[in-house]
Amino acid sequence: MAIPEYDYIIVGAGSAGCVLANRLTEDGSATVLLLEAGGPDHGWDWRLHMPAALAYPMNGTRYNWDYRTEPQEHLNRRRLHWPRGKVLGGSSSINGMAYVRGNAADFDHWADVTGDESWNYQHVLPYFRRAETYDRGGDAYRGADGPLQVQGGKGWSPLYRAFIEAGVQAGYPETADMNGYQQDGFGRMDMTVHDGKRSSAARAYLHPAMARPNLNVLTGALTGRILFDGKRAVGVEFGRKGETTKAHAAREVLVAAGAINAPQLLMLSGIGDPTQLDEHGIPCVAAVPGVGANLQDHLELYVQYACTQPVTLYSATRPLNKAMIGVQWLATHRGLGATNHFESGGFIRSDPAVPWPDIQYHFLPMAVRYDGTAAAKGHGFQAHAGPMRSLSRGRLRLASADPAAPPIIDPASMAHDQDWREMRACVRLTRKVIGQQALAPYRGAELSPGPDCQTDDDIDAFVRAQAESAYHPCGTCRMGNDDGAVVDSRLRVHGCEGLRVVDASIMPQITTGNLNAPTIMIGEKGADLVLGRNLPPANVPVYPN
Repeated sequence: MAIPEYDYIIVGAGSAGCVLANRLTEDGSATVLLLEAGGPDHGWDWRLHMPAALAYPMNGTRYNWDYRTEPQEHLNRRRLHWPRGKVLGGSSSINGMAYVRGNAADFDHWADVTGDESWNYQHVLPYFRRAETYDRGGDAYRGADGPLQVQGGKGWSPLYRAFIEAGVQAGYPETADMNGYQQDGFGRMDMTVHDGKRSSAARAYLHPAMARPNLNVLTGALTGRILFDGKRAVGVEFGRKGETTKAHAAREVLVAAGAINAPQLLMLSGIGDPTQLDEHGIPCVAAVPGVGANLQDHLELYVQYACTQPVTLYSATRPLNKAMIGVQWLATHRGLGATNHFESGGFIRSDPAVPWPDIQYHFLPMAVRYDGTAAAKGHGFQAHAGPMRSLSRGRLRLASADPAAPPIIDPASMAHDQDWREMRACVRLTRKVIGQQALAPYRGAELSPGPDCQTDDDIDAFVRAQAESAYHPCGTCRMGNDDGAVVDSRLRVHGCEGLRVVDASIMPQITTGNLNAPTIMIGEKGADLVLGRNLPPANVPVYPN
């Protein structure tokens, strides 16, 4: 039987992979095979599409790789939960839907460390704009006609506005658009929601392209290795429905499998540290020791308070009320089911000397954990607070040569002294914000960490016991030209031909905020790099750092 051939093979139908599949097939001149290990994002499954139901797919296993880290030395030997999307749309189909681009300085830093100005803010801004349709309309910063639908919340609870006003009273600026001119300060948060439903990368980019005859999408297809002719990637081998199949790529293989699965696939294919490859009997195709290194993530903790007025989500947790919210959403796609409930937030600096914000807030009008457990027994609210640029660096390694075996994930969380200083600042500065007059009509007793947690040692103990991943892994196939880099600034894998990585793993340094928006930007820019084209840079002012 002849092995099918395509111009491009994309491994992974996540946030970047869906973008690539759309952009590389839109003019009809190239054939594309898109392989996804997970299943379809069924339209009938409300758990994927109701914004308020985000805890279900994020904590289940049907649509989720459901990874666990190694025991973390500095976090009481706890194994952190790292959900990753295993479904069309990848993590954009199971995430919290927060749309945060990052700070302009993040991308200027990328340009500095790669030596390529095309990754600076003015050059990547046009790709953010091309991706987006913003509910307030387009401008020099925001897109008006892109595939990804982005909106702000409706502010159904007065707590959202009170949190922003409390931030201003604490001495921070208010920002009209944290994805526009000014990230610094407190303001409305955006979400990837449209008409009351999740706007995943699959819904935004892939579904409109799936009818194209030059795009073949295969779900349930676990890619086991990339095939090489010498140093050139010429195809892939994947398992599907109990059979092992091969496909050839006439032009390029594009790995868009994410910060966990992209380095895993490279190593399974013989690209990585030769010593580690040899441990698993994998012949070395290209010695690239940085594969799996530079692993970064955001950690966060919850600062929780009781609420003295019934303006929170607590009532919505009662079984009958929850059912009524679900029925309303199914019938109209409106109401409390139509929002992720992260409708206000902020970016601040732990110290005036910090060049750009290093602490992020998500505000939630309920006291509860991400997985829906440990809810307060009454009305409450919380600020998710976390440092943005930890100096800790972890590593991902193979556990086995079996593609179905989860890799060994060790983020080395809280391994640097600066992490502890920033986490202490998170607790103390959050208390300062919530202690302002704007929240006085609603503020009850502090629930977590609690009034007895005051000293550095107290806060450190709280962090060790309670800090969680914000689910933002990246950096494991980082851009650069030094010995530790995996891809160059055109996303081509060092030591190979016809092979690129296009996803969050290429980030040299984690961005200031949630990662889905910058990952989609990487997909947009990556598609242009493959096609040999580029958008002209912007020329807009940014808030001074």
